[in-house]
Amino acid sequence: MRLDKYLKVSRLIKRRTVANEACDNERVSVNGKPARASYEVKVGDVLELNFGQRTLKVRVAAVNEFAGKDEASAMYEEVR
Repeated sequence: MRLDKYLKVSRLIKRRTVANEACDNERVSVNGKPARASYEVKVGDVLELNFGQRTLKVRVAAVNEFAGKDEASAMYEEVR
């Protein structure tokens, strides 16, 4: 699954266009490297999202095409 779609389905970012822009502006990195929106997300990847002053680091636990509100948070786990 594409990175921008994963960010939307997992509800880490609200809209896919916003996720796409975040990738273009190098605010999203995968395994320590800036990633493009077209990057294919795999289970075990570590995503780092920079939201202004706040940084969120998560590990991909599952890749689902669709996820409801309850299932979205099970797609990733926070890493400290």
